[in-house]
Amino acid sequence: MNTSTSDFTTILDRAAQGIDRPAKEVMVNALQSAEIFARREKLVIPFESLLGEWRLCFATGAKKDKQRGGIKLGSGFYFPKITPASIAFTQDIGSSTGTAMNKLIVAAVQFQFTGPCRYPGKKNLLAFDFTQIQMKILGATIYQGKIRSGKRGGKDFEQLSIANLPFFAFFWAGENSIAARGRGGGLALWVRD
Repeated sequence: MNTSTSDFTTILDRAAQGIDRPAKEVMVNALQSAEIFARREKLVIPFESLLGEWRLCFATGAKKDKQRGGIKLGSGFYFPKITPASIAFTQDIGSSTGTAMNKLIVAAVQFQFTGPCRYPGKKNLLAFDFTQIQMKILGATIYQGKIRSGKRGGKDFEQLSIANLPFFAFFWAGENSIAARGRGGGLALWVRD
């Protein structure tokens, strides 16, 4: 993993542009290099850099590695444009809180999950909790409701420790892409369309 700063930047930019996509192994190495660089340089990513809607471009899974006492990343995959998945963040005026929205479209069916998020700035962690679900077919809402009755959302959400919530640890925020490690250990790159 001796990828220089310009190397991983070029690789992530190429993937974000969708031109001559790098091989999966190259992408995983570039994401890991970007994460190491961000940690070493103590990069601070402002919440404003994450705002907007981002299409999932590349992701890896992760599983526990009992022999090495950590996690092992999967080989990764490019998410197909014909089944778009996206995440969006908005910010409440003058605060470190806002709304997170995750959307997946499969053929004519759209699933959308929405809930509160907060970005305290420490370690570039963005915690979220999806409390609402909406399902649409051909643009018409056929179901809308609460998830877990919204018990963790709302006022309780702000009191919960990040350790008790799903989160992303962001380590890259380029002009057209963002990257993070999820709570489960996987890596992801999202691009702005």
